[in-house]
Amino acid sequence: MKLFDLSTMTRQEITVELLVSAAFLVFQGTVVGLLPAHVFMVVLFGVLFFASPATRRLAVALLPFVVFEMAYDWMRLYPNYKVNPIDIGGIYEAEKGLFGIAAEGQTLIPGEWFELHNCAVADFLAGVFYLCWVPGPIAFGLWLYFKGHERMYLRFALAFLFVNFVGFAGYYIHPAAPPWYAINFGFEPDFSTPGNVAGLGRFDELIGIPVFSSIYVNNSNIFAAVPSLHAAYMLVATIYAIGSKQKWGLVAVIAIVTVGIWWTAVYSTHHYIIDVLLGILTAFVGVLVFEKVLMRWPAFSRFVDRYSAYIRN
Repeated sequence: MKLFDLSTMTRQEITVELLVSAAFLVFQGTVVGLLPAHVFMVVLFGVLFFASPATRRLAVALLPFVVFEMAYDWMRLYPNYKVNPIDIGGIYEAEKGLFGIAAEGQTLIPGEWFELHNCAVADFLAGVFYLCWVPGPIAFGLWLYFKGHERMYLRFALAFLFVNFVGFAGYYIHPAAPPWYAINFGFEPDFSTPGNVAGLGRFDELIGIPVFSSIYVNNSNIFAAVPSLHAAYMLVATIYAIGSKQKWGLVAVIAIVTVGIWWTAVYSTHHYIIDVLLGILTAFVGVLVFEKVLMRWPAFSRFVDRYSAYIRN
């Protein structure tokens, strides 16, 4: 089979892919802001789409994750803090009241306590866990896909996308600052504050590579801590790993990473325990609505059937 043999494609497929890719780059560059990662995503998708029928099916299968990235990035067009007031002090005091730790005559939130009590081993594990927050679900999805479970993969990928939409709605309903903001900048909102690597900076220092620094410098909105979607993503993977009856070894690894991310979110002062609990709730609610409502809607179920038939190996 020749690489980039366009004879295996319809003219409509070629036209749609080229037009949508061009439109995305133009819109991103003129309205949202074009980053090298966006160009890489378009190029990678194009290579997969045109290379062969098998890679084309993979590219189409990955579309829910592409839409997720686009939706997250496009929230910067109308930030959540323009919709509702930002919660900075309220959630900080609530965390202290619910989960405060007495230390040297004062009450600290868990994140503040970890700022005083950390070690290299914990810093390294925290970095490893947090790097799995999106790559982990994608890797699990690809595992399902290449194992021939295309429909289950698609249900998982679409549920993952739906959980994101539920979480994004939460961002707009209750804009909130992360603990590192309250600790470093107080309780007044400053919209010019850049993304902050917080406790994950210790991982960067440990390995000598600015991994998280390069990620958080492009954070589109620092006032989007509630709910913690970091806490939700791998939980969705855990739910579908159990639901698809994967081997318990795989389920255990996914579950351990899930709990590790929950711990890291608090350890690194990127989230309050409250954020994590709401993220867990978001995952369960999103999956429940997706499976019990959307999947039982005949039109949506037919869409999933046709989608899975197209991407089937």
